[in-house]
Amino acid sequence: MPAPEHPLVPARPLPSGPVPGPLPKPGAAPEVWALHVSTYDTTSGGPDALALLDPAERRRHSDFRRAEDRDRYLAAHVALRRLAGAYLGQDPASVVFGREACPLCPEPHGRPSLPGTGLHFSLSHSGDLVMFAFAATPVGIDVEVLPPVAQVDEVASVLHPRERAELAALRDDDPARAAAFGRCWCRKEAYLKGTGTGLAVPLDGTYVGAGKLPGDVPGWHLTDVATPEGYSAALARAVAATP
Repeated sequence: MPAPEHPLVPARPLPSGPVPGPLPKPGAAPEVWALHVSTYDTTSGGPDALALLDPAERRRHSDFRRAEDRDRYLAAHVALRRLAGAYLGQDPASVVFGREACPLCPEPHGRPSLPGTGLHFSLSHSGDLVMFAFAATPVGIDVEVLPPVAQVDEVASVLHPRERAELAALRDDDPARAAAFGRCWCRKEAYLKGTGTGLAVPLDGTYVGAGKLPGDVPGWHLTDVATPEGYSAALARAVAATP
């Protein structure tokens, strides 16, 4: 009997240019947006996209050596500001970002935040695709280009034992093996981004699953996100507000 499937969360396509606002803040369900770097015009609606960014973002942008990395960063952060501004009823350039306290140490390098707004967000990009999630509770999103099947074993050894077993049950030459790995990796990264720990914790400590149904993680709801062919994405949201 085939394994049951759960519905994929759809991602709303984000057109170039300013986001018409105000947008109503998300309710119980997160809102997911996506853009393609190759078609997203950061100059639409304004002469200088870099002027939307704060000094730290502009420094980060200039630090990238490759033009494709600078383009991806600029598209992601211009769009993030446009979306956050629309949700908050602010000019995108005036949106202030911060960091939550780290769950593992006293330093403020946990989840990125919008201080004092009650709005939570997460951003992820891979290849030509950028995804954003906004929610009323802590949230994490991750998108990845699917790896070649031959590379799965190189990384799978760091996963939870049950996840490794699920991948091992698929043939090495089966394309479904790469898809299963992509599901598992994106669920894991989305969850760890949502908690604010990131990859600083062992990846084998929490079971999120490589099958069609995500694993049950206490306090969190995991689901997969619809993507173009060749990508995988997942969303993790806290089921109750975290102090």
